[in-house]
Amino acid sequence: MIRINLLPHRELKRKARQQQFAVLAGLVVGLGVLIIWGVHEMVMDRIDHQNGRNQYLRDEIAVLDRQIAEIKSIKKKIQEMLARKEIVESLQENRIKVVHMLDEVARRLPEGVYLKSLKQTNEHLHLTGYAQSNAWVSTLMRHLDASPWLEAPLLIEIKAATENGVKLSEFDLNVGLVEFSKENDLAGEDEMASGITSAARQP
Repeated sequence: MIRINLLPHRELKRKARQQQFAVLAGLVVGLGVLIIWGVHEMVMDRIDHQNGRNQYLRDEIAVLDRQIAEIKSIKKKIQEMLARKEIVESLQENRIKVVHMLDEVARRLPEGVYLKSLKQTNEHLHLTGYAQSNAWVSTLMRHLDASPWLEAPLLIEIKAATENGVKLSEFDLNVGLVEFSKENDLAGEDEMASGITSAARQP
């Protein structure tokens, strides 16, 4: 009877299977490492892409912040210019009012009246002076009341006085200033022109 020893054959098969398992395990491990590396690279690429977008947004926000700061600076300069413009217009208006006021007072002053002082307080004029008589003071008040630039003359005090040996009436009165407007300006200019024309026609 022939006997065959199968132990070496089985051992060889077992070793072959072990080698196949090791190779297969190595391939699986390698494939797993490759997949993990690919996923890692994909995630890192997306992170880099998002970081790039975030940096772009930060740069654009910085540009917008600078533009906003420039706009605020421009608005501030515009406000300052408008404020200066209002001041200049106010000064111009006041200058015109002062010119008309002085012209009105000078033209409305009768021959028998002499001013000693003229003071403006807000929208009122305070006049003090001398008149040859009380009638001349009444005439002055009527002339002031007829002016388009002056209104509501109010006599505060009138008393007898002597200047250089001449008996006079010393008066103290207030008169209001009419609010400035273009219509008043034109009316005042027309009246000034008519006054100049009338004076020119006198012999």
